[in-house]
Amino acid sequence: MKRRLRKYRYPLLITTLVLSVVYYFCLPDPLFDDPYATVLNDESGHLLSARIANDGQWRFPQVETIPEKYEKALLTFEDQHFYKHPGVNPLALGRAVIQNLKTGRVVSGGSTISMQVIRLARKGKGRNIFQKLIEMVQATRLELRYSKAEILNIYASHAPFGGNTVGLETAAWRYYGSAASQLSWSEAALFAVLPNQPSLLFPGKNEQLLKEKRDRLLDRLYEEDQFDLLTLELAKSEPLPLKPNELPMLASHLLDRAALNGQAGKQIESTLQRGLQARVNKILESHSQVLKANGVNNAAAVVLNVRTGEAVTYVGNVPVKSNEHGQQVDIIRAPRSTGSLLKPMLYASMLNEGLMLPNTLLPDVPMTFGGFSPKNFSRTYDGAIGAKMALARSLNMPAVHLLQQYGYPKFHSKLKSMGMSTLNKPADHYGLSLILGGSEATLWDLTNIYAGMARTLNNYHARAKGKRYNNLDFDFSTYNADASPKHKTPIEELRETGELSAASIWFTFQAMLEVYRPAEDASWELFSSSDKIAWKTGTSFGHRDAWAIGVTADYVVGVWAGNADGEGRPNLTGITAAAPIMFDIFDLLPSGKWFVPPMDEMVYAAVDRQSGYLASPYSIAVDTVLIPKTGLTTQISPFHQAVHLDESRAYRVNGDCEPVRNMEHQNWFVLPPRQANYYKTKNPTYQELPPWRTDCYGLASAENMMEVVYPRPESEVYLPINIDGEEGEMIFEVAHRNPKSQLHWHLDDAYIGSTLNEHELSFRPTPGQHLLTIMDDRGNSVKRSFKVLSKVGD
Repeated sequence: MKRRLRKYRYPLLITTLVLSVVYYFCLPDPLFDDPYATVLNDESGHLLSARIANDGQWRFPQVETIPEKYEKALLTFEDQHFYKHPGVNPLALGRAVIQNLKTGRVVSGGSTISMQVIRLARKGKGRNIFQKLIEMVQATRLELRYSKAEILNIYASHAPFGGNTVGLETAAWRYYGSAASQLSWSEAALFAVLPNQPSLLFPGKNEQLLKEKRDRLLDRLYEEDQFDLLTLELAKSEPLPLKPNELPMLASHLLDRAALNGQAGKQIESTLQRGLQARVNKILESHSQVLKANGVNNAAAVVLNVRTGEAVTYVGNVPVKSNEHGQQVDIIRAPRSTGSLLKPMLYASMLNEGLMLPNTLLPDVPMTFGGFSPKNFSRTYDGAIGAKMALARSLNMPAVHLLQQYGYPKFHSKLKSMGMSTLNKPADHYGLSLILGGSEATLWDLTNIYAGMARTLNNYHARAKGKRYNNLDFDFSTYNADASPKHKTPIEELRETGELSAASIWFTFQAMLEVYRPAEDASWELFSSSDKIAWKTGTSFGHRDAWAIGVTADYVVGVWAGNADGEGRPNLTGITAAAPIMFDIFDLLPSGKWFVPPMDEMVYAAVDRQSGYLASPYSIAVDTVLIPKTGLTTQISPFHQAVHLDESRAYRVNGDCEPVRNMEHQNWFVLPPRQANYYKTKNPTYQELPPWRTDCYGLASAENMMEVVYPRPESEVYLPINIDGEEGEMIFEVAHRNPKSQLHWHLDDAYIGSTLNEHELSFRPTPGQHLLTIMDDRGNSVKRSFKVLSKVGD
């Protein structure tokens, strides 16, 4: 006997080893390779939107836990000894065999939950003894690989619940419109019995059979003291669902965005707030009805939490089912012309680098910059206006002047570093038009930049003195809860300076408070309960894009309105189309405090009241006001000078025509001629310099009475091309302090004409270098050198 055992020892060992290997690898990995639906949840795990799986099944990604009520109901119905057996329950199998023999047909399979998981994974295999044996073997292997809790989760995620509904979480939302965690005892019992015969007991077809089966399970649960008699009666009285419901689609555009970012077929835990998302959807739907009257079919809105960097609302377009007008386009990530939304960044950049003060007087007159001829939206001009008011009124000419001073290449670089991802061309491609919508940006990027500015200001006070800045403040926002940047910035990443200083941002937001709310909210500042909101609107060329972005210390709201296909519409502006939506959204948000001024970066200084520059010895009125510390390096007012008058105070004089003892000395506010011509129409108190007394006039011939508007100094210009393809005439322009004066024009010493009152002259100079000379009837003259290019490349 021993010899025989010794003879078969090695074959037995080999056989045992082979069987062990086969047993070890008998369980597929992964167990299920089914495609899943893409599911988007809010910050609390409630369903926002879902997209069906690629195989046409509503199958949510596998759950990590199941509700206690469902577990009790399931195990009571299917597998009471689940936590005791190793995957196979011999007693249950024996009982099933006896029941089947008695009835002469299969009425019970004796399968455990583990065996049912294997059957679901093997998909469509026959139900015979051989297949049952395979299920039993693999079920024991399943128990070795997974914990009991994991097996329950796998079953609950892949069990059929009728039609194309797969999984407990999917069924809960489709049949009851709520998460599985909210199931009642009646609902839990229904879902415990339904997978047993999903085709026979499909809700809406066999209500009585389904109800009887559910109620029998409820009776058993009551007998096991899971709940009291009243709960049993109430559970039995609950009606059955008639049919699956449509799943919520509160954030379909964000769902698509997440899917494109590699999260298709996954459950995405977002940072959105479900209730707020639903109400913002309603706001956009309501405003859309009004906008449609003007042929405007699309709108989008995003709300960012400044402090956490999380998107709490994301509505990529008007929430309607039709795609007739491009409603499926996610406008939040679509590049669109920026309009005026970059002006606050430029204003802050100028303050940040000490290039101006908050109220520095800026030119507001028509100008041409090398073929670029911007205009104010209103086509009216103030001549000169304070920087703060220019921003509040979103005037174009002062903004272009500032960009020319700051340098568009530097501004281009700053915008990119602050998170504007759509600037994919060199700075020269945009030029000065960059500040007026000559570039494109996404609503997400722009809202994030404004949030970065607000966050920088908030964090300035939250961080210790010294290193208070981190450029990551501008790369902060997310919609994904798993990537939420709630962590504190490591101390080693802090710096002494940032993209923008806290002081420059604070003064910028103060300027943005000056804008009036649209329509019936125009008097909002009169109400003490109204929150402070720094806001900016924008309208792109051709009325194609209407923007509005508002900022508080807690939230940033960004809104866009227009047509997804780029069609412009008359009267589509940021103030009329986007701003009302923005303020309605702010009304939904919690009230908060305004930004705390960063006093460490601010200082009181003497500022000229009329020009907004640092006060000069010739300033007429001086105010002591707060300015950024960087503003101490700016120049003193260039618009004030001392003038000498005769005793009548009606004429200017000098020492060659009037004794000094007879002179009256007075400080005077003097703007350049062209600015003065526009300024005095809006400011009746502005006083032009008194004329020279006739016996002194010749002695003052060097006085700058004229200003050449076009061409600019040492400019290179092209001759315009007419509609017939021929070269046209250039239009030269000069401003004179005396609008009634007559000017005489010479080009290269050759007389070309005279003008009276309006000093514009059309002429076609030949290509090459030229010298333009203009003389008034008093003998004052001005010269301007320029070069004419006949074609590109000259």
